Amino acid sequence: MLSGGAEVKSPMPPLSRAHRSPVLTALLLIPLLAALTLLSAALVLDRGLGPLPEGARYDAIIVAGCRVGPDGQPSLALRRRVDHALQLYAEGRAPRVIFTGGIGTFPPSEAEAAATYALERGLPPTAVVLEANSTSTEENAARSADLLAAEGLPHARVLVVTDAYHTFRARRVFARHYAHVDAAGSRPRFVVRVRGALREVFAVAGYLVMGRL
Repeated sequence: MLSGGAEVKSPMPPLSRAHRSPVLTALLLIPLLAALTLLSAALVLDRGLGPLPEGARYDAIIVAGCRVGPDGQPSLALRRRVDHALQLYAEGRAPRVIFTGGIGTFPPSEAEAAATYALERGLPPTAVVLEANSTSTEENAARSADLLAAEGLPHARVLVVTDAYHTFRARRVFARHYAHVDAAGSRPRFVVRVRGALREVFAVAGYLVMGRL
């Protein structure tokens, strides 16, 4: 007691080592668990959706858009997607290939760059359909569906070609616009796959939050 009757409160004793240990452990474990969860989700997405049903046929193969380089040429990722689409077309999976994607950082549109690359590799002009205005996976799906509906195919079966880690989201998004959707994935080199799959985890989470999956 001080004079005048004021009571001095003693400071709280510091946490003992035994009490501090669980707190520190939890603080260390939370980011570690978060990192492991992120990595696990990325690995699952990187596996893709597995092989296509044997003998399955579609009304169209749709190549998801991807960036164009400063030289106007399709990026490596877009070329891989087109190459995979050409292989599927050669197998007789569909009579037409829809190339999607508007103009990004550099012209021309992703659809035009991809179609030119495909034509140079033997895709018949009669099999080419351009959707050159979309800027997202959602718009790739909606605008290509409008094109097929205009051709008398409002309930089309489609095969979406994209990177393997993107196939889960792509199929779910496209399923909102088509009667049936399968997805086939191309595989970039390891470093690109890791980086892309990690980004895709956040994209999937964002689409889930927005109710778009």
